[in-house]
Amino acid sequence: MDAARPSGGVGPTSPHPTATERTTLPIPSVRDAERTTRERVARSILEHGPSTAGQLAERLDLTPAAVRRHLAVLEEEGDLRSEEQRVYGSRGRGRPAKVFLLTDAGRTHFPSSYDELAIQALRQLQALAGDPAIERFAEDRVADVVRRYQLILEEAASEGQAIAAPDALARALNDQGYVATMQPARTGEQLCQHHCPVSHVAEEFPELCTAETEVFSRLLGVHVQRLATIADGNGVCTTHIPDPVVLSGRRHTHPADAPIATRTPTQIHPRTEAPAATAGTTTDATHQEG
Repeated sequence: MDAARPSGGVGPTSPHPTATERTTLPIPSVRDAERTTRERVARSILEHGPSTAGQLAERLDLTPAAVRRHLAVLEEEGDLRSEEQRVYGSRGRGRPAKVFLLTDAGRTHFPSSYDELAIQALRQLQALAGDPAIERFAEDRVADVVRRYQLILEEAASEGQAIAAPDALARALNDQGYVATMQPARTGEQLCQHHCPVSHVAEEFPELCTAETEVFSRLLGVHVQRLATIADGNGVCTTHIPDPVVLSGRRHTHPADAPIATRTPTQIHPRTEAPAATAGTTTDATHQEG
């Protein structure tokens, strides 16, 4: 779309058009426009509470049909849910109107002061009880991951299924919202956490990351090494887990060959040795940034 010509400017036949005439205005795509409208719909519900399509249409100066289309998308994406509108007093004829509410997932798209509140609380705890209190808090926070990890191993054993200890840990972390995956590495594996619910808090209190790493070592029975964290500005929290087969620097009997009665919980269903890295495969620093 051409920019409007300013009054008194150079005519279209001028060999030297002005900067204004040379400038073109960006045209927003339909998809961007619809996303912006859906954000307005969600924010209106955030600010005004449960709302009907008619109320939203009136507030946002949109047609009811357009609002319903955006509501359907937001509901399908899990950002909204709907329920019958509560009517106090006598109810008129017909079905009650449907109201739309934000879900917990929908609320996460809006700025929150929870992180700042947590940081202030930890600062106060540190001032009152010192660093040991922060360390104890950090250890207690990982307790849910430990319980979930143990439950996953117990369920697998009771069902006669094989699960590697690192995979059980990744599943436990996923259940806590860390979006964890396992990647092969040259001398073991890497546990990659693509999301950290407490990354902003951990920027000031790295004890949270330290306690997490120590728990990983204890659960897996090997010394793991944290290569990168989201709190330090990296895109992924990456932890190297060495393969037990190469820990001593020589090959030996794999724990899988040991009798069941002599294995530790970590060794019940250990992973087989990771293949040696070749060109293009993941190495120890695959997700280490900077």
